[in-house]
Amino acid sequence: MATDPDSPSPASTSGVRWFEQTPEPLVPEPRQSTAPDGLWVRCPGCQAILFRQVLDENLGVCPTCQHHHRWDSLARLKHLVDEGSFERHDADILPVDPLGFVDGKPYIQRLAATQNRLGEPDAYVAGSATIATIPVEIGTFHFAFMGGSMGSVVGELITRQIERAITRKVPCIIISASGGARMQEGIFSLMQMAKTSAALARLRDDAKMPYISLLTDPTTGGVAASFAMLGDVILAEPNALIGFAGPRVIRETIRQELPPGFQTSQYLLDHGLVDQIVPRAHLRETLGKLLRVLLPSS
Repeated sequence: MATDPDSPSPASTSGVRWFEQTPEPLVPEPRQSTAPDGLWVRCPGCQAILFRQVLDENLGVCPTCQHHHRWDSLARLKHLVDEGSFERHDADILPVDPLGFVDGKPYIQRLAATQNRLGEPDAYVAGSATIATIPVEIGTFHFAFMGGSMGSVVGELITRQIERAITRKVPCIIISASGGARMQEGIFSLMQMAKTSAALARLRDDAKMPYISLLTDPTTGGVAASFAMLGDVILAEPNALIGFAGPRVIRETIRQELPPGFQTSQYLLDHGLVDQIVPRAHLRETLGKLLRVLLPSS
C-alpha cells in the first residue's frame, strides 16, 4: 500500500522526525545545603577559608594575612564614633527619577527594590557624633546601595552635613566607598561634584574647620574626582582601590601598561595623593589624635 511521503512516520512526534527532535536537557536536582548563605568567606589575599563570624569580629580584616575585606559601611561608622553618640540627620530625604531613566528596568523600580532590600533611602548616611569626645559631623557611603553611587540625594546629604559643620563650627569627616556619580540621574548627579566641593570651600574659609576624608575600597569616579580628594587630611585603608576610571579603561585608552599596584592606596601614598594609610583597627584612635591636632586652639 502506497503511503504519503509528506505524512509523519510512526517514529515521529507531531510531524517532526525522531532524529530531528531536540532532546530535553538533563537538569540535575539542586543540591540542598543546610549551611546559611555566606557562612564561610574565602580571603582574596591568602585564599584562606574564614568563618564569617570570626571575620566580622575582626572588623572585616583577615586574621591570617591582614587583608581588609570590604566592610559594611554602617558597621564601620558605628566602630569609629563614641558609643551611643551618633544622631542621624535627613533620613527622610528620598530620591526621585528626574529623567524617567530606563535601562534594564525603570530607575524608579530599581530604587524601590534597593530600598526595600536594604531598608535605606539612598547610598549615604550622615549625622552628628563625637569621636574621642570631640563633636564632629560625620557621614558614610553605603556601598551596598547601587554601588554607593552619588545621585542628587547623596550630594544634598553631604552638603547639609558640611553646612551643619559650618554652623556648629565642628570638624567634618566623610567616609567614601563609591563607584562614582549615578548614571541614571545624568547631569543632576554630576552637579553634585561642584555642589559638595563649594560647600567644603566654605567650611575651610568661613568656619576654619578641618575636613578629614577617609578613602575605603573602592573610591572611584566622580566621588574621587571631587570632595574625596579635597581633605585637609586624606586617610585610606590598606589596599583600597582609589581612582577615577578603572584600570582596564585607562589601559585601553592610553595603550600602555600600568605600573604595579596602580590605583591602590599604597601607590597613591607613595605619590603624595594620600597622607596616611591606617589599618582599620587603628582608625578610631588615629582620628581622635588628628582632631586634637587640627582643631584651632581656643
